[in-house]
Amino acid sequence: MRINKWLSAMGICSRREADRYISEGKLLVNGEKASLGMEIMGKEEILLDGKLISGKGHKKEKPKPVLLKYYKPRGIICTTGEKDRGKNVIEAIGYKERIYPIGRLDKDSEGLLLLTNQGDLVNQINKASGYKEKEYIVSVDKPITKEFLQEMSSGVYLPELERSTRRAVLWQDPKLPKEIQRKQFHIVLTEGLNRQIRRMCEALGYEVTRLKRIRVMNIELGKMRPGEYFEIKREDLEFFEGSLQRKG
Repeated sequence: MRINKWLSAMGICSRREADRYISEGKLLVNGEKASLGMEIMGKEEILLDGKLISGKGHKKEKPKPVLLKYYKPRGIICTTGEKDRGKNVIEAIGYKERIYPIGRLDKDSEGLLLLTNQGDLVNQINKASGYKEKEYIVSVDKPITKEFLQEMSSGVYLPELERSTRRAVLWQDPKLPKEIQRKQFHIVLTEGLNRQIRRMCEALGYEVTRLKRIRVMNIELGKMRPGEYFEIKREDLEFFEGSLQRKG
């Protein structure tokens, strides 16, 4: 098994983090620096940043699967690298086991973030080709027009990424007070480009003033408050994992 996959399966870190540790020379296998794509048996002596995580005298069983839903407040970052500035989600939650986020929400965004100790879940949901739905509530700086909604739903060309976005579903909530409704909309995406909604709005002359994710597939934010987290119920987890196996 590739070393990054093994580390992920054992709940030590995500595959991406493992590759970063390897590139930084922080991962040793039998006394030698690990290399990207390296194959291991899982019985080797492995040290991560000087700490023994596998080998003689060290026992570690594959952890029980964990999937959390967390209301990420604005100001909290999702990455855990040393170069990041600000409090990250792992520090904010302080969970008893090693977990890492599935996907990201930028520092200025809030709402539903999923975290797990299962590397396979991370990799499956992060594959944009799977067409997994993510729903957001977006507020902008000026009144929304029919033309804006149509262009957003049809796909917006993003010159900095040299590509157009996929078609999306948009609507405004008629139950909201008019003054709020005219500057707010819901959007359902099936891809996760970097700062996608903000880039789309900017391309059409709008600025996002608030962005909140309220759903990832069948998992909803519900009435959670900023900073709260809950373990996903078993039936929801089973449905979630089953959906990841089906083609979008």
